[in-house]
Amino acid sequence: MLDADLKTQLQAYLTRLQQPIELVASLDDSETARELEALLQDIASMSDKIGYRRSDDDARKPSFAIVRVGTDIDVRFAGVPLGHEFTSLVLALLQVGGHPPKIEAALAEQVRGLEGKFQFETYMSLHCQSCPETVQALNLMSVLNPNITHVAIDGALFQDEVQAREIMSVPTIFLNGELFDAGRMSVEQVVAKLDTGAAARATEQIANKDAFDVLVVGGGPAGAAAAIYAARKGIRTGVAAERFGGQVLDTMAIENFVSMSYTEGPKLAVALEQHVRDYEVDVMNLQRAAKLVPAQTPGGLVEVQLESGASLKARSVIVSTGARWRQMNVPGEDQYRNKGVAYCPHCDGPLFKGKRVAVVGGGNSGVEAAIDLAGIVAHVTLIEFDGKLRADEVLQRKLRSLPNVDVVVSGQTTQVLGDGSKVTGLRYTDRNSGQSHAIELDGIFVQIGLLPNTEWLKGAVELSPRGEIVIDDRGATSVPGVFAAGDATTVPYKQIVIAVGAGSTAALSAFDHLIRTSVPTEELAEEAA
Repeated sequence: MLDADLKTQLQAYLTRLQQPIELVASLDDSETARELEALLQDIASMSDKIGYRRSDDDARKPSFAIVRVGTDIDVRFAGVPLGHEFTSLVLALLQVGGHPPKIEAALAEQVRGLEGKFQFETYMSLHCQSCPETVQALNLMSVLNPNITHVAIDGALFQDEVQAREIMSVPTIFLNGELFDAGRMSVEQVVAKLDTGAAARATEQIANKDAFDVLVVGGGPAGAAAAIYAARKGIRTGVAAERFGGQVLDTMAIENFVSMSYTEGPKLAVALEQHVRDYEVDVMNLQRAAKLVPAQTPGGLVEVQLESGASLKARSVIVSTGARWRQMNVPGEDQYRNKGVAYCPHCDGPLFKGKRVAVVGGGNSGVEAAIDLAGIVAHVTLIEFDGKLRADEVLQRKLRSLPNVDVVVSGQTTQVLGDGSKVTGLRYTDRNSGQSHAIELDGIFVQIGLLPNTEWLKGAVELSPRGEIVIDDRGATSVPGVFAAGDATTVPYKQIVIAVGAGSTAALSAFDHLIRTSVPTEELAEEAA
């Protein structure tokens, strides 16, 4: 089942098992069940601490549990966790087997302290780069707290459940049979939603923090680079991020990051955060900026107010809040988001197997999405506002070669149609003739570019007509002591490697600013109070 290289790697990991575990399978007569049994037997053969047996007592088949022998601790998968979920499988084996997880002690205690019964089910796709973080978070929580159980379900394999529960995006999480959330979630996010007092405690902790020398707002590639470069100068550095990794978390394949021929967004995001945590950086996750208040005196403190109600102060601030998917802003889009309107073809495409979908957008992202989806769905209609596609010619040639793809140019999407619970179609206007058309569809994938996350800065710093932060070649904004980097700025070419360089530039500029505008400590203390 596993190739020689994977077996060698897995066998090396399994030497870390500290306690015996058992793989307990529930199988049927399907080919997938035979693949799963072969995989489990392969794994069991690699360590004398792993046993294997069939029980066939789970209603979902094929599925299996990883059980710590003699305890109630287990992790469950419904399906064959390969593809993006292979890492989830490896971590589950190790964690159930007693290998200590990488999680902050305070957060682990929060998980252990959760009271009540929590039965989680996560519907995921093996092609989804966003799903593993959610699966791994809930698996880890089920290992730490016996009151928590979790099963990760391959939505492409259990289509009856997907349709019955009207699941149209992954990951989708159910708790005790009711919808809990949809989208990527970390352990911190799950705990914050379960522990209603967690947010208040975090707000109180933030309110009591001393002023930073450099405060980085945003945890994408630009923010991570800025934090590392600032921390290496030996100055007090903090990072406030809504989610560490930013848009990188939603990126599938990365093949142009210099020094590595290939990686994937979530892997790079983990590496970025780990590198930042190698230094004495105060990382504050799940924090969204609401307002920036410039320093009131030369060299004074800049304030960043957070949506939680807390605020942070710093002698200099680096804004790296990145960008988000641009929305169509048409009737029905908000109503049917995650109910047929999607933004990640890699994640959600398998849920539309054999169905009809549309892709809105004719740039590289849109054409790549249409090509990928054409191999899964019954039919793809690509709709482009412009009079011609804007994607690279090599991509257009590939698109034109596909028999189940139609292309509409000069098409303005005007409405998402639905039946109240899910998407049923799309309406667009031919910009040449003015005629309106309706297409019957099961899903719509929006690929029309990005918007900078800068609404919170309006009136505080100079923004371009597109909402980007105006910066000079040193990353300086219109406000003294405030610098910016990455996709939220006017820097051309929104690329990861460019964001990393821009973040480094901003940090060096912030350090230079601190040297040139030093203020006596007692004055800063009075201002921060």
